Amino acid sequence: MNLVLFGPPGAGKGTQSKILTENRGMPQLSTGDMLRVAIEAGTPLGLSVKATIANGELVSDETVIGIIAEGYDQPACKDGAVFDGFPRTILQAEALDRMLVERGKKIDLVLELKVDEAVLLSRVEARIKAGGVLRSDDTPETLAHRLEVYYKKTAPLLDFYRGQGKLKSVDGMAPVETVTAQVAAVLDGVLA
Repeated sequence: MNLVLFGPPGAGKGTQSKILTENRGMPQLSTGDMLRVAIEAGTPLGLSVKATIANGELVSDETVIGIIAEGYDQPACKDGAVFDGFPRTILQAEALDRMLVERGKKIDLVLELKVDEAVLLSRVEARIKAGGVLRSDDTPETLAHRLEVYYKKTAPLLDFYRGQGKLKSVDGMAPVETVTAQVAAVLDGVLA
């Protein structure tokens, strides 16, 4: 199964992707994680995207499509993957569809984690106050900018996938365990 987890920054896509990997063995393809690893390793790719990510901007379509195709071609993804944070634009979604068709595959389900923007901002502020591990782009200002970019460039994907009959939604504001149960129910319904 090829699943896209969809929602604004901070909605819990990464958390649910990791749970799907642990509980169902679905490999996670997270462009954000892949890019952060490249930045930490100081690779040419990492150095080229570091400022873009720190400023809350989207990395070029060409770059993320290449990263996704490379990740998807790994043996772990032979039965599909969870796409976390990708696609983020209509062009990326169309490129993903083409890439999958070339491999005899398709997106089976797009699962939207519906969340409240004000709560997302308060979550970042709570993480900062708690002194937890923060990403370089984990500030209220950067999140506000990332949300603006999301609503302008990424949210139109909801209609794109709704038009394909692939979009389902769950309440991303619920406790993690409840969201996990909702995700499992939707997946089980699609796989039945």
